[in-house]
This record gives sequence, C-alpha cells and structure tokens, in this order.
Amino acid sequence: MSILEQKTFISSIHPFKNLTTDQIDTFVENMDIVYFKENETVQAQGSLPQTLFFILKGVIQEKQDDEVLSIYSKNEIFDSISLIENYSKNSFVTTEETICYTLPREIFINILHENQELENYFFQSISEKLNNNILHEKNKEMANIMIAKVKDAKIHKAVIIDTKKSIFEAANIIKKEKIPTILLKDELGEMYIVTDSDFRQKVILNRMNFDDEVIKIATKGLIYINEEDFLFNAQLIMAKHGVKRVVVKNDKDEIIGILDQISLSSFFATNIFSVSNQIVKAETVEELKEASLSFIKIIKSLNAKGVKIEFISKLINQLNKKLLDKLYKILAPKELYEKSCLVVMGSEGRGEQILKTDQDNALILSDDCAMEENELQKFTSKFTETLVDFGFPRCEGNIMVSNPYWCRKKSDFKDLIYSWINEPTGDNFMNIAIFYDAVYVSGDKDLITGLKEYLFKISSNSQTFYALFAKVILSFDVPLGFFDGFVFNSKDNKHKNEIDIKRGGIFIIVQGIRSLSLENKIFNTNTAKRIKKLVEIGIIEEEFAKELTMAFNFLTNLKLKSNLEKLDKNIEIDNYINPNNLNTMEKDLLKESFKIVNKLKKKLEFHFKLNYV
Repeated sequence: MSILEQKTFISSIHPFKNLTTDQIDTFVENMDIVYFKENETVQAQGSLPQTLFFILKGVIQEKQDDEVLSIYSKNEIFDSISLIENYSKNSFVTTEETICYTLPREIFINILHENQELENYFFQSISEKLNNNILHEKNKEMANIMIAKVKDAKIHKAVIIDTKKSIFEAANIIKKEKIPTILLKDELGEMYIVTDSDFRQKVILNRMNFDDEVIKIATKGLIYINEEDFLFNAQLIMAKHGVKRVVVKNDKDEIIGILDQISLSSFFATNIFSVSNQIVKAETVEELKEASLSFIKIIKSLNAKGVKIEFISKLINQLNKKLLDKLYKILAPKELYEKSCLVVMGSEGRGEQILKTDQDNALILSDDCAMEENELQKFTSKFTETLVDFGFPRCEGNIMVSNPYWCRKKSDFKDLIYSWINEPTGDNFMNIAIFYDAVYVSGDKDLITGLKEYLFKISSNSQTFYALFAKVILSFDVPLGFFDGFVFNSKDNKHKNEIDIKRGGIFIIVQGIRSLSLENKIFNTNTAKRIKKLVEIGIIEEEFAKELTMAFNFLTNLKLKSNLEKLDKNIEIDNYINPNNLNTMEKDLLKESFKIVNKLKKKLEFHFKLNYV
C-alpha cells in the first residue's frame, strides 16, 4: 500500500478523519504492518498494550476468558480503551489469517492529547457520541442547500395581459388570480411588469384614474432566470440589479412564473413561517393543498441545515395539526364541529411522523350530537378522500374517520375502551396503543381528555393487564447477534442484507415507554416527553433515559435519511436500511443503539415480570 493509500485508509476510519495533515503524516511514518495466523493471540488479557491495531484483512475476537464479547473486522480498530487505560482487560484472538497496521501507543496518546476532537471522541459517553454523530452528518449535508435550484422555490404563476387593459381591470385580475405581480405584453412583443406595490404607490398616492391604461404604471426591462439555475444565483441577480423579483423561464424560453424576494427568503429560512401563514390564511381546500405540498421541501431543507430530528418532528407535527384543524373547519358543518373532537393517533399523535405515511385519525362525537348518520358518513368520506388528495395515503388498517369504528359518540368510545381492557386480544392491545397516542387536533378538546381519564381509571386495577400490554415487545427481535454482527431475515428475499429498523429498534422503544407511561397515567404522547416524565417520577434513571433518547433519535434519523434518499430515487418508502451503506461510525452507533434497546427489553421483562404472563 502506497503512502497516499495509507493516508486515505486512516482518514476513512472514524474518528481519524479529524486528524490534521501533519498528524496523519506522523501516523504513516510510525506505522508497521504485521501478520497473524489463525487462532493467534494478538493481545493477551492482563497485558500492557503497546500498539493500536488497524485491521486490513481478517477477523479478531475480543474475549474475556472463553466468552466472546465482540468481533472486529476489516477497516476497524482495536483496542483504544486498553491503550488509554494502559491495561488490557480482555484478550484479542484471530479467527483467521489477519493483517494489521500497528501504531505505537506513545504516538497514539500524543496525538490524542494534541487533537481536541479526537480526545473528545474517545472520552465521550455513548449518548454524546450518538448526538455528535447526528450533528456531524447534518453539517456535511449543509452544502445541499447551495445546490438548490430556482424550480425548488415557490414560483408565482405568470399572468400576461395586454397593455390596453385598464388599471381597474388589472387590479381585478391580480385579486382573482391571487398573485402579487402581473406581466404586460405590447403589440411589438415588449414585456412589462406591474406589482401590487405599484398600485399602492403610483395609483392611490397619485390619485390616478382607475380607467387609465395599466401601462402607465408598468416598468420595462425585465430580468430573467432559467428554472434550472441555482437559487443562490437568483439572489445574486436580484442584488446586482436592485430588483425584488425575476421572471422564470424554462429551457424552451417560455415564461413559467415569477420568483420574488419573499419566496427566495422563505426557501432559505426553510419556509416554515410562510407555509404556516399560508395554512392560517387559506379559505379553500385547494389553498390548503398547495401548502401541504411544501412539507417535503421543508423537511429536506431542515435536515440539510443540521436541525435535530426531534425539532424537525415537532415543527412538521405542528404544521400537520394546523393543516388538519383548518381542513376540518372548512369541511365540517357547524353543528358537527361544535359537538365533536378530531384526533390524530399513532406516530402522528406522538409527534414522530415526519414524512407522510398513512392516515391515523378518529372522530369523537359528543353524546348530544344530532347529526344524521348518512350526512356524517358523507362528511367523513370526503375528509378522508381530501387527505388522500393531499398526499396522506389511506391507512391499511382502516384507522380513519371514514371507518364508523373510529367515528362514534363519547359513550360508545367508553364501551369500546372497556372491551379493549377486559377482553385481552392482540387487536384490542393494538387499539389501546393507538388510542393512548391520540392527541387533539380540532373541535372540543374535553372529549378526548375525558376518554383518556376513563382509560387510566379502568386499567388501573390490573397489573396483569399492563404486563400483557407490554409483552408484545418480546415478539420483536433486535437484529444484533451475540457477536455484535447484524442479523438478517434469510427468508426475506426482497430485503436481503437489510434490517427493519422500526421493528428491530424504534417500535420496541416506543412500545416499552408507552407501557410504562400508561401504567403511570402519563398524558404525554411523545416518546421523548414520556421518557422525561418517567425520569421525573423515578421510573427510569437519568443516564439511561439520556441513552434511550439519543438511541431513539439516532434510529429515527437513520430511517429519515434512508427514506429521503428513496424519495429522490422514486423508490417506495419503508423501514428497511442496508448496514453496508453506512460508514464505520454509523455502523458502530447502530450496534450501540441496538444494545440500548436490548437493555430496555431486559428492564421491561424484569419490571412487568413478562416471563410469568
């Protein structure tokens, strides 16, 4: 291997990519290459370690007596902890012919103290490593915002009229089309522009006659940009020419719209506030639909800017709730709105749904709601179909307001809850989990609050119920083998070499925390908030809570990253990831996260005595 290849090899192993050029040179100058036979002890238990090993080829087992604790393979290092502590707690033995680079302990320790980032890494807790890795990955993706194109931003519709139109006619067209700008074209093909501010400053302040031709207030000399051009170029062009808008053309030289400074600023500010205002001001279903189509763009922008996964979830959840609230107010008859409560459930209820997956909603009616059954069914069907049109797919389990099972009066919901608790079946436990995650969106909030209180009241008499509710986690295996290798489902040919990150990690955390929260009558629905509440009442230790939260965020972030990539490639969104597509650091942190999930499972088994139910 050449010196350049050695440098590339070292830099590819996290966290050594943080080394300076001089520090990498020092590594290369002091490294040797060593060969080990099969079943050869590389580092003995109880020894004083002398070198850090970089595996080029082969497999190393870390053992304590005869028990295998971990396995290291190509492009991995061992054992930094022994070097730092100057004592090897375990032995390291080859399982096949192995080739390694070795770096003297003295060099490693010296560089460790010289490089703050390197030192921080080796002395961090697992929760700190998980958190810092997420930030590290987000910072790498910040460059994505610089390659955004004009077509990615909100472009206003281009309406072109002739120059003979009157000021009054032009103003009416702007109002009807709901646009801030209008274009004019004369008989010679010359183009002009009139903005809403022209009407205010030129017409009203100068007391112009509304019957005058609109050309009198128009500006000549438009600035154009192609829709495929970079968005930051549009910003430079506006600054250069001192204008607040540019006209957008396609490759056929056709005018397709107008990009203004507000749209440009909104895009670089993630568009959160403008979309929120768009939802608030919306008067029609079509206006709401336009706002909902911006959500993916916002998610991508926030993700690229390094915003933490929990904050993206919170922001998107708030926008979703605003959207559903406004849609319900637009579509629901007055007599229904005042006598009902719309709730969202599942991941959306927990505030953990980021990308639009499927609908999970219900409608609780007050007992004195007098709306006719057929009218109610018409409304709920229309509500569900409208959400489908907005990009929210139907729920495969039919957990939607259009299903009469999830649209009923409060007293009927009480009867349902009573049967769920007292008739322990898989479906009933699933319904309890879904309903416990329900959160108010629109209408009368007291309806859902009262039903949650009823759920707590009738479930509190049976410890067996809580144990049975929690036991479902035993049906989900963490995809991590005894020797720290990932475990794949050999029978699933469609997802060969992939792991279901939801079944193997996210769900176990969600259901485990949900079980403890239900037992302790916690109203919070968000998993992170439930963990925090469980710490406050002494059910979970603070350090383990921190590990759980960071593991949950790391797993969720991996899932989001994978699904955004699938969206870009027009591949179906799912819960599968391929560990081979992860870098070494991500693989290590995924293994650590799964270990935390296993630790939670063991705690729950002991707490609820799951082996006895």
